[in-house]
Amino acid sequence: MQTQADNRPSIIIIGTGFGGLGMAIQLRKAGYSDFILLEKAEGVGGTWRDNTYPGAACDVQSHLYSYSFEPKHDWSRKFGHQREIRQYMVDCVQKYNLGPHIHFNQEVSEARFDAGSHRWIVHTRSGDRFEANVLITATGQLNQPAYPRIQGLDSFQGHAFHSARWDHDHDFAGKRVAVIGTGASAIQFVPEILPQVARLKLFQRSAAWVIPKPDRPFKPVEQWLFKHLPGHDRLYRNLIYWKNESRALAFTKFNFLLELFAWQAKRELRKHVKDPVKLEKLVPDYKIGCKRVLISNDWAPAMNQEHLELITTPITRVTPKGILTEDGQEHEVDTIIYGTGFKATDFLSPMTITGAHGQDLNAAWRQGAEAYKGITVNGFPNLFMLYGPNTNLAHNSIIFMLESQIRYVLSALSLLQKKGSGWAMQVRPERQSEYVESLQESLRNSVWEAGCTSWYRNEQGRNTVNWPGFTFTYRLATREVDPEDYELRPAAADAPG
Repeated sequence: MQTQADNRPSIIIIGTGFGGLGMAIQLRKAGYSDFILLEKAEGVGGTWRDNTYPGAACDVQSHLYSYSFEPKHDWSRKFGHQREIRQYMVDCVQKYNLGPHIHFNQEVSEARFDAGSHRWIVHTRSGDRFEANVLITATGQLNQPAYPRIQGLDSFQGHAFHSARWDHDHDFAGKRVAVIGTGASAIQFVPEILPQVARLKLFQRSAAWVIPKPDRPFKPVEQWLFKHLPGHDRLYRNLIYWKNESRALAFTKFNFLLELFAWQAKRELRKHVKDPVKLEKLVPDYKIGCKRVLISNDWAPAMNQEHLELITTPITRVTPKGILTEDGQEHEVDTIIYGTGFKATDFLSPMTITGAHGQDLNAAWRQGAEAYKGITVNGFPNLFMLYGPNTNLAHNSIIFMLESQIRYVLSALSLLQKKGSGWAMQVRPERQSEYVESLQESLRNSVWEAGCTSWYRNEQGRNTVNWPGFTFTYRLATREVDPEDYELRPAAADAPG
């Protein structure tokens, strides 16, 4: 006699960042054993494995940027650094014995849903093939480095690299260095390398709003209290959560509240930057919050250094000797660092995902990625996305959103298990359309629609990245699957004759 446990679907998870590992841990807790994780690299960690540039750190507080079910009491400081965050993830793999489930050096090239068997067929660039009932993508939004669209990138005869592929063997001593970009990565690594270089030319397309970072090391007594005083860690985490959550009002409804942060950012610049011409260039000309608001305590002091030249003249092309700007000046440098971020709106690219009727997901998303609750897409049964379209945040921890999505996927898996082996579920097209239309309507009132160009918006100007509201409303919306939102069908072999 077959038990319901025998009906548990087999599962493939793509990616071992916070989403993939969190999903795997919860699968183990729920009694699932037939699952694997496919990882393109040699180790776990996602963006925290890839971004090892000097000064790499999180802009969400450590106690909130970690799993709610796996607290870490000995964080070294309020905002975790890259190495400590990555180690936390490695420790989670060891604690929950995920190692046997992970296949490293397996970059997924394509995944195809077989409509007859209701199974996903996954191929990797190494030539291997995997099959499962369910496919869960956890590739994140910040995994494909974006290079600037500038002529001559390959012509440069010096040394060049992207900040997400940092060359730790490169010696900056006495070098003339160009940095293209002033985003979240650049504000962290520029102050770190500045003391080493002979001269740094910082090419800025648009200034960033940078506010002070309330960061400091934790005292040993604080770490002791987190570990030994029941509830202290939970209380601290909840206080951080609600403080961050309150900022959603400013981003989505009452944009004028953000002017307090703008005043704070300008005050910080005036305090440190003495050159009036440089100061004027560093103050953004767009509404604060329209692009990602950054936090740093050493950005403004770094901008005041005499051997840092801030260049706002547009770049024409890269030359063998350096960078040519529109005013005809060639800036000769030894090293170029591209601090130009990621292809955040490309989502599952460059993978080819083929649905039940042969449709390509990237083709379906030609006008912009969309998904029901950021998780499921009509035409792609048994496909679930973590950190999918419109689930990014500007005010709180993405880990909270991931845990909401993981719970929703577990609910879907439970529904499939009850139906029986080989069943498939896909969101109804009308539910997806209604959801996306409502979501885009909410985004129209947000500060992200204030007219600036940002990585939140795709080439069509559509915001396919951010969630337009509170995280607790998203958690309520994803607390469990409503079967009425989905079409459920048995595999052809199981269908009644």
